[in-house]
Amino acid sequence: MIRKSTAAKPKMSKAKKKALLKRTIPIYIMALPGLIYLFINNYMPMPGIILAFKNYKAKDGIYGSPWAGFVNFKYLFQTQDAFIITRNTICYNLAFIVVNTMAAIAVAILLSELTGRLKKVYQSAILLPYLLSAVIVSYLVFAFLSPENGFINNTILKAMGKEGISWYQEPKYWPFILVFVNLWKGIGYNCIIYLSTIIGFDKGLYEAASIDGATRWQQVTKITLPLLRPTVIMLTLMAVGHIFYSDFGLFYQVPQNAGALYSVTNTIDTYVYRGLLELGDITMSAAAGVYQSFVGFVLVLAANLIVKRADPDSALF
Repeated sequence: MIRKSTAAKPKMSKAKKKALLKRTIPIYIMALPGLIYLFINNYMPMPGIILAFKNYKAKDGIYGSPWAGFVNFKYLFQTQDAFIITRNTICYNLAFIVVNTMAAIAVAILLSELTGRLKKVYQSAILLPYLLSAVIVSYLVFAFLSPENGFINNTILKAMGKEGISWYQEPKYWPFILVFVNLWKGIGYNCIIYLSTIIGFDKGLYEAASIDGATRWQQVTKITLPLLRPTVIMLTLMAVGHIFYSDFGLFYQVPQNAGALYSVTNTIDTYVYRGLLELGDITMSAAAGVYQSFVGFVLVLAANLIVKRADPDSALF
């Protein structure tokens, strides 16, 4: 039987502790702004969760307002639009996860094969849409889809001899438009994450495969994709946690808040926002936030449990 050593580990001297602290202080200083933002934006508002269970009255304040139990949650479940907004939120996010992941991996692999200065140019060009605000993106989309002066109606369809389409009055086109716009805007950020992972792979694996006669495609399928699996699983689990959330700018600004498109553009976030504009009910918004957070938390736990059973090394915890 092999016995574990019970010898005490040597204590770190004061000089070493001081040197270690001196090396790590710049890292803590660099992380401080992000930690402050995280605390202010994510942790300080958490006591406001109590609003979801209150009948809020401004004169009584948050803690002085009477309790309402789960009455506020009925706002999301007893309305006729509950099924539509839940369906749109989930289905769009599922489509975004699948399409964006596949496209980001493909673009990251292509960028990893490039060399020279053009590689940085392509990376910057792909990332640029991610830095644009939703308002600017909505104007760009309108420049293409405007019924009167849009590029598609006035140039493409006109050259084909077809009549223009009233894009903002036709719901059937918008599931594809929203998926495409989301892909165009977010692919730069996602592919950079995968690209940074690919760059860190051991080049010796590719050299050995090349010596053995493996083609580029075989190297991608047998080396790159298997090594990318932990990163894909991690990002997918994080995306699953936000499956009950939607990009407000994408679903509100891009369709120009057109009433004819509500059946395919209305999500939980936009529905609550419109409800607040019309009713001014803060407690319903708080209830929707609690509902989204709770369901997202449960989905992350469930997805992580499935991954843990299939591949324990790829699970988050």
